[in-house]
Amino acid sequence: MKGTKGRRRFIDYPRQGRQGPRRWLPSWRQWLSVVALGVGGLAGLFAVVYAKIDIPGENTLAGQEATVYYWADGSQMVSVGAVNRQNVTLDKVPDSVENSVIAAENATFYSDAGVSLQGIGRALVNMVSGEETQGGSTITQQYVKNTYLSQDQTVTRKVKEFIISLKVSNQKSKQEILRGYLNTSWFGRNSYGIQAAAHTYYGIDAKDLNPSQGALLAALLKGSEQYDPGLSEANHRRAEARWKWILDRQVTTGKMTARERAEYRTFPEPRGISKPTSQAGQTGYLVDVANKFIKSGTGLTDKDLARGGYRIHTTFDKKRTHRLEKAVRDVRRETVDPRQRAADNYVEFGAASVRPKDGAIVALYGGADATRHFSNNADTTAVPAGSAFKPFVLAAALQRPDGEPADTAEQAAKKTGFADLGGALMMAQSPPFVQAGQRIGLERIRDLAVATGLRKESMAPLEQTFPLGTSAPSAIRMASAYTTFANGGLHADPYAVSEMTHDGRSVSGFHRPEPVQVLDAGVAQQVSSALEGVGWRTLGARDGAPFQQPVAAGRTEAGDRMKSAWFIGSPSAAGPDLGAVPGTGPGDGVRPDPAPDPAPGAGAGSEPTTAVTMFRNKPGAPELLPMQGVGGSGTGLGTSIPPKIWQAYQQGS
Repeated sequence: MKGTKGRRRFIDYPRQGRQGPRRWLPSWRQWLSVVALGVGGLAGLFAVVYAKIDIPGENTLAGQEATVYYWADGSQMVSVGAVNRQNVTLDKVPDSVENSVIAAENATFYSDAGVSLQGIGRALVNMVSGEETQGGSTITQQYVKNTYLSQDQTVTRKVKEFIISLKVSNQKSKQEILRGYLNTSWFGRNSYGIQAAAHTYYGIDAKDLNPSQGALLAALLKGSEQYDPGLSEANHRRAEARWKWILDRQVTTGKMTARERAEYRTFPEPRGISKPTSQAGQTGYLVDVANKFIKSGTGLTDKDLARGGYRIHTTFDKKRTHRLEKAVRDVRRETVDPRQRAADNYVEFGAASVRPKDGAIVALYGGADATRHFSNNADTTAVPAGSAFKPFVLAAALQRPDGEPADTAEQAAKKTGFADLGGALMMAQSPPFVQAGQRIGLERIRDLAVATGLRKESMAPLEQTFPLGTSAPSAIRMASAYTTFANGGLHADPYAVSEMTHDGRSVSGFHRPEPVQVLDAGVAQQVSSALEGVGWRTLGARDGAPFQQPVAAGRTEAGDRMKSAWFIGSPSAAGPDLGAVPGTGPGDGVRPDPAPDPAPGAGAGSEPTTAVTMFRNKPGAPELLPMQGVGGSGTGLGTSIPPKIWQAYQQGS
C-alpha cells in the first residue's frame, strides 16, 4: 500500500494535491504537451497528405471543345470555337510586362515559398461563409489552378492547390512558373495568355508591348468583367485607376524610376471589342443575352464560359427572330434615308418579344450586326420610355394598395380626384398623369412598375415628370412588363436559357421563373382595355387594309418631346369580344367599362408581347440625339415608325 501511494500517475489529471478549481486547471507543462501533441499531429497529417498528393498532369482546357448554343427547337444556332491561346517563352515578354504582373498580383513572388497562408485562410473562411473566394493567391497558386486543377471553389480543391503549389515551388524555377502563369491566365475577350491578349487588345505581339500597355493587361488579371475598359464607363474608370496604381507600384518596388513613370501619363486605350464572324447578324446579341442570364443564374463568369464544353439550349425562336430582323430591315429601308435627311443619320432600332405565360424571350433585335454594332439595342437602358410608361401610372391608380378588390375606373377617379386616366391615355394627354403622380405618390408608381418587370436600376429620379416616362428600361424589360397586363396581372421574370449542360452533366442554377400575381386581375383587364384603344388608334389601316386583330398597345406620342420612339403590342388571343373596346378616335373620350375579373392568365395564350424602340445615337457620344424630322414623318419625331415595324413583324412569314 505504501508503494502504491507514492507512485505517480502517467497523466496527473485531475491534478493531485490541488483543491477547488485549481485541481481541474492543467499545468503549463500539460498545456505545452497538448500543444506539442497537436502540432506534431498536424505535422504528421500534413506529411501524409503532402506525400499522397502528386503534381498531376496538365489539365486540358475545356475550351478545346466548343460551346454550342441551340435554338428553342433544338437546332444549332452557333458553335463558339476553341480557346484563343498562344504560348510564348519569357524572352518574348518584355521585363516591364513581367514587372507589371508581379507588382499587380504578387510583389513577393521571387522571395516567397509559392503559397500565401493568409490568402488560403481567408479563402477557406469565405468559402464556409458563402462569400467571394477570389483574391489572396500567389502567382504560383494561380498557375497551379490554371494548369493542374479545375476552377471549382471547394475546400478540397483549395487544399490540393496549397500542397501542389508547395511542390511546384520546390521543383520548378520561378522563371518556369512565371512563364506558365503568363501563358495560362485569362485576360478577357476570349484570350488566354499574354500573347493572345496583346493581339486582342493592341493588335501586336507580346514582345512589342510597352510598359503602359503591359500595366493595363496586368490590371485585367484582377477580372476582365470589371476592368476591361471597353465594356462600360464604370469599367473604364476602374481600369484607369488600377493602371495608374500598377505603374506607381513599380516605382515603389524599385522596378521603375520616377522619370520612367512620368513618361506614361496617357491611358493606353485598347482596340474596340470585336466579335467573331460566326456571331454576325443577330447571333451575337442572342449569345450575349443568353450569357447574361447564365451568369446571373449560375455564378459562372465569362472566363468559365470561355473554357467551352457547354451545351446551351435557349428560348429563342428561329423563325420569329428572322421575321423580326426582316421587319426592322424592311421598314427601315422604306422610312429612313440618311442620304435625303440629315435627321435620319445614326438611327438605331431595338426590339424584343416575350411570351406572357412563362417569360420566355422568344425573339430580339439588337442592332444591324453584332460584329459591327456592339451594344445590344434590345438590352440597353439608355432610352427613355416616354408615354409608353403611362400604363403603369394607370395601373397604380386603379390598384388598391391594401390588397382589397380593385376599384373601377370611375371609383378610382372619385377617390383620387383626377380625370379618367384611361381616356387620357387614349387621347395622348399628359397633365392627368402628372396630377396622378402627385396624388397617389411617385414611389407607389415606381414600385408597381418594378413589380411588373422593370428594373429598379432603370428608374429615373422621382421628380414631377416621372409619370411621363423619364425612366429608361430595356426593350426586353418593357415587353416583359407589358405581359403582366396581357396575363391577368401575373408576371414571370424574363429568361433566355431553358437548359445547360457541361460534359453531359446538367448545370445547376437554372429554374423557370414561376408567374407571380403582382397586379389585380381586374386592374390588368382595365389597363388592357385602355391599351386596346391605343392599339386601334395607332395601327388604324395600313395600305387601305385595317389591322384585324385587337391589339393592346402602349406607345410614345409626338408630344413627348423625348429622344425616343416606342411601340409595345400584345395581340389579343380572345378576339374582338374581349371586354368593351374603346373608340378608335383620339378625341372621342370613350371610357372602357370594367370587365369581369378574368381567371389569371386568361386570354394570354402563347402569342408574345413585343416592344420596339427607336432612337438616335452617334457612336462615342454620351447623349441621345434629337428625334425631330426622323423619317420625314408628319409628327416630326418618328413615332409612326415603331408601330410599322411591329405590324410588319406580326404579318410577316
